Amino acid sequence: SFNLQIDSIMDKSKELLKGNREEKILVIGGASSSIGLDPAVVTDHESLKVTVNIYDNLVKYHKDGAGIAPALAESWNVSENGLIWQFKIRKGVLFHDGTPLNAQAIAFNFNRWMDENSLYHAGYFSYWNMSFGGFPGIVQQVTALSDEDLEIRLKRPYSPFLSILTMPAFGIASPDAIMTYNENLKQHPVGTGPFIFESWSDDNAITLKRNDNYWGDKSKVDKVIFKTIPDEKERLEAFKSGEVHIIDLLTRDEVESVGVDKDLSVISRPYFNIGFLSMNMNNEYFKLKEVRQAIGHLLDRDKMMTVAFDELSKSANSFLPPVIWGHNETIKALDYDVNTAKRMMRAVDLSDGFEVELLVMDSPRKYFPKPISLGGYIRESLNKANIKVNVTIQPWEEVIKRRNKGSYDMVLAGWNGDIVDPDNFLYTIFASENLRHGLSNNYSYYRNPQVDLLLNQARQATNIAFRTSLYREVQELIHKDTPAIPLAHTMTFVGTRRNVIGYVASINGQEVLNMVDVKDGE
Repeated sequence: SFNLQIDSIMDKSKELLKGNREEKILVIGGASSSIGLDPAVVTDHESLKVTVNIYDNLVKYHKDGAGIAPALAESWNVSENGLIWQFKIRKGVLFHDGTPLNAQAIAFNFNRWMDENSLYHAGYFSYWNMSFGGFPGIVQQVTALSDEDLEIRLKRPYSPFLSILTMPAFGIASPDAIMTYNENLKQHPVGTGPFIFESWSDDNAITLKRNDNYWGDKSKVDKVIFKTIPDEKERLEAFKSGEVHIIDLLTRDEVESVGVDKDLSVISRPYFNIGFLSMNMNNEYFKLKEVRQAIGHLLDRDKMMTVAFDELSKSANSFLPPVIWGHNETIKALDYDVNTAKRMMRAVDLSDGFEVELLVMDSPRKYFPKPISLGGYIRESLNKANIKVNVTIQPWEEVIKRRNKGSYDMVLAGWNGDIVDPDNFLYTIFASENLRHGLSNNYSYYRNPQVDLLLNQARQATNIAFRTSLYREVQELIHKDTPAIPLAHTMTFVGTRRNVIGYVASINGQEVLNMVDVKDGE
């Protein structure tokens, strides 16, 4: 009782001290707005970089990125056959709405994600589908054995299982909030994380406030604002003036401009993405391998990189970035050769060409710094073989809607890595199991039983050398089939003001910001 009184007095003292100073606010500037704040049903980077600050997962990566660390689960063990995982759940954790976290709450989340018949399975659970191979997929059962003990039973061993559980999509939400808001949880997020959702304004500014009851390291700032500034020049000006503390997706010119300002600094992220041209194989023309490969031969890589990328981007030969183990360095992009392309078109009686639509986003993505320029370049390139390309430029949210429905001929697509495992790229983009309506990231509608077999073998194998050999073979098969054309891996840059302390850029661009501070003076 005495200790509780002391704690109460200390808390009140902290509140009084806080009331006597200005709020510390960290402002993040971005080019695009979030689509929703329910990580289970979104796939866009802008949404997930917010949700990682609201929700916690069962486990997380260590700060140095090497190995798995405890989060909502304090410890875990797995049976010898790799099928039964048991997690010890952290005691005393509260959701932002004051309800307790326990194994039952976590099981409720899992059952919402995996059970298509659940009343709360509202929306497209893309990450569950591509991570676990359907609903329920390879997860047989998730059970709360007690308040502190959670058991997950798998139908077969799954090598990346713990890494998969670190993904933002598997952040644990309050069951009360899920039952209250259901599909609208994306506007009313409630987790256990270091920040609590406060508001989402009409001008697309999302404000989070510090969770004073957080079980881990409490935030050093009072609020974080994610501010959308679509215009490149306005965004840079807001950064230089101090209105914004951190901005992502700096262009090469902006990097040089920022580099000469003593109040600003630049941090680079490694090549952990792939931008590609996807051809819908449900289209009568793209069913023909000759046509798909002809398109690859029509792209002058050197010119493409000059027109639509910067000198620090890399032309891509494969869909797996070189930074990830399993990358097959022997694969080379199709040579630029208009005559070969025309010959391939003649071979399938298409010398006169055909007309198709190319769907393009209107704002930069990590993997496409200049998507509109890239769309124009592809249109000009394909015209050399009488392929008339009508470029449709739409807002990112509309592109996602159309992509989910498969209503396009060609689309500029990309993937930012979530975890350092080839499965996260190759299974996501090419597994036929990942072809469910509204959930697919297999934008080519590609089906190859041999690729599926190898991808599933690699998921179950535990030997890294064996998994590497399987993924190298998968890349060769995809290269031969050419369901899509890898275009580029980009290095992205983050700008921070020098009064920002403790910011560490993660490889996937989704940072938890509780250890970031803003020095007084700005």
